[in-house]
Amino acid sequence: MSVEVRIPQIGFSMQEGTLVEWLVTDGAQVENGAPLYTLELDKAVQEVTAPAAGKLKVHAKTGQVYPVGELIAEII
Repeated sequence: MSVEVRIPQIGFSMQEGTLVEWLVTDGAQVENGAPLYTLELDKAVQEVTAPAAGKLKVHAKTGQVYPVGELIAEII
């Protein structure tokens, strides 16, 4: 069973964020709670952690703007 990795809503008014960098490469093993990617918001850059342990399957490209809730990866 896979766990979806989506753009989180950080703050009440957040509607989108820019995926700055993947901190784990596609296909690599990740641990639950380990830093997974960085997300640029209006006034800050936030490090987002993995919601589960497993193998990362990336769907989104860095440098792109994604709306809150967008599926950007899966952990299998």
